[in-house]
Amino acid sequence: MKKFLKVLLNTILILVVVVAAGWYFYGDEIFSMLVPKENQIEQSAQDLTVTTEEPAVVAEPEPEAVNADTSILFTGDVEISTYVQSAYAAGGIGNVASDEIQGLMKDATFTMINNEFCFSERGQQAPDKQFTFRVNPSYVSILNELGVDIAGLANNHVLDFGHDALSDTFTTLTNAGIDFTGAGNSLEEASKLVIKTDEAGRTYGFLAASHVIPTGSWNVLNSQPGEFCFYDETDLLKAIEAARPQVDYLFVMVHWGVERTIELEDYQVNDGHKMIDAGADAVIGMHSHCLQPIEYYNGKPIFYSLGNFIFNQTIPSGGGGAVQVTVDADDNISYKIVPITATNACTRIDQGGYSYIESISNGISVNENGDLSY
Repeated sequence: MKKFLKVLLNTILILVVVVAAGWYFYGDEIFSMLVPKENQIEQSAQDLTVTTEEPAVVAEPEPEAVNADTSILFTGDVEISTYVQSAYAAGGIGNVASDEIQGLMKDATFTMINNEFCFSERGQQAPDKQFTFRVNPSYVSILNELGVDIAGLANNHVLDFGHDALSDTFTTLTNAGIDFTGAGNSLEEASKLVIKTDEAGRTYGFLAASHVIPTGSWNVLNSQPGEFCFYDETDLLKAIEAARPQVDYLFVMVHWGVERTIELEDYQVNDGHKMIDAGADAVIGMHSHCLQPIEYYNGKPIFYSLGNFIFNQTIPSGGGGAVQVTVDADDNISYKIVPITATNACTRIDQGGYSYIESISNGISVNENGDLSY
């Protein structure tokens, strides 16, 4: 009997082991045979159910607003004289230009000056010349702080200390991120068109040339580096005609006329008209150290001279100014004159200067804000 029970127990243990092993390896199949099919489907559906979430909606960024109006500021002669340097050393840029003048220059889309000196510490002073202007290159910081974008180099002082000093001027301006035109190492460079583009994609061209140099060797045609000159206006008119199809708006800065008079030379009027006929949208003159008349010719302005802008210790009323050009969203162009004065080498707006400009110009109206009409 004991033997029988022992055999039975061993048999049961073996069956348990076999069933356990079978369930371990074939449990799913056994389950499918034992459980009704509809219950299997329900279970499978439950197993496959996935909770899905709606994808997060990412808001697209608003497009950046495009500034509809473009502002361009042209100033009269800039010379960083010892008076200006002293004012700057004593109180920074606020001692060189008033807050209002700084705002006009820095807020403009593009600002162009006439650079009436060389940036250098090299070179020999031009002989038999009463006034010569050379400035340590470190003072280019003044131009940067005022937001200057373009420098016209065609004038009667940029070669006061010779070719090396002019080359240093090219280097200084380039390193400061300021474009220049009106002088170069060849006629092609000196007459190069500076092109700027606004946020709306409109293009603006800038040229500079001089009719006033102390000696023929300053002309880039006679010696390099040198200036773009127009005693014979042929090259300048060709440059304007070539530039016209490249840009939407074209501005020409010229050095011409006679110092300290509002009387115009015949060639100023003749050449100014030719520049407009060749394709310039405006002609901006310098050199007289005082304001000269404004004329509209064929609907386009000629500012015969803007006089001084940043220069000596004092600039009297009527001694200088700037022009603010505005191109609006509809591509309409308008002009505003900004008369200036200076005391203690600090330039500020001359509120009484608007009526003076109107008085010396024929057929021009200037309102209390400097807006021009004709």
